[in-house]
Amino acid sequence: MSYYRLAGYWWPMQADKENHTFKPNSRFSDVISLYNFDRELRILLFDVIEKIEISLRTKLIYHLSHEFDPWWFQDPSHFINVRELIKTLSSIEEEITRSKDAFIKEHRSKHKDDGRFPPAWKSLELTSFGSLSKLYGNLKTKISSKEKIAQEYGTVNHTYLPSWLQSIAQIRNYCAHHSRLWNRNLPGRPKLLPKPPYPWISEIPKEHEFQALYIHLCCMKYLLNIIQPENEFTRLLLQLFEKYPNVDPNALGMKTDWQSEPLWD
Repeated sequence: MSYYRLAGYWWPMQADKENHTFKPNSRFSDVISLYNFDRELRILLFDVIEKIEISLRTKLIYHLSHEFDPWWFQDPSHFINVRELIKTLSSIEEEITRSKDAFIKEHRSKHKDDGRFPPAWKSLELTSFGSLSKLYGNLKTKISSKEKIAQEYGTVNHTYLPSWLQSIAQIRNYCAHHSRLWNRNLPGRPKLLPKPPYPWISEIPKEHEFQALYIHLCCMKYLLNIIQPENEFTRLLLQLFEKYPNVDPNALGMKTDWQSEPLWD
């Protein structure tokens, strides 16, 4: 592991960050323990996010293809910001072009003269979570599927869900690129429902605390409870903190007794 890969884990241990002098009782073994905790946390979250991503992909394909047609995602009339749509379609096109999947090869062979993308159930199967979240967020508010998907996820309406998906997509990218999550300031700012219809948290972090991981974990757990009600996210997260007792939960923004909150119970 390189110096700069580990530096983020020992940064808070330094008393003087200019001269790199450490606080008393700082141990290299604790740095390695933090590193391993963070690695296992990313693996856990990647598994959770995979379930959310597959669910979102399925809902977009199903609802919008029924409301419109299999090429709804190419139609600018369905979207708020056409310039953003063009950027998203460019990313999707790159993913399709790179694909070696048999169903894409077969589609190209059968439809050589069709200038359109493959239909949604083929194209969106190859689309990244980031692009999926952008497609959803960019849909016009009058589109009934946008509201329906938000309702199915228990986020009441389309006002809240896009910001949740965008913040989760950013965390997914950190996980995919093996980047540090522990003690990291996250850019996403999920909009919170005032009264969620399903179990939620009573101790809500303040907005300046949204840069910590905890509120994002709560959003993931809320969606996962709907997608897979009998999930083990709480148990696995608790298990991880028990395995690494030197990890300070405050560095992730965890609230006291978070596991007793209705969302996590």
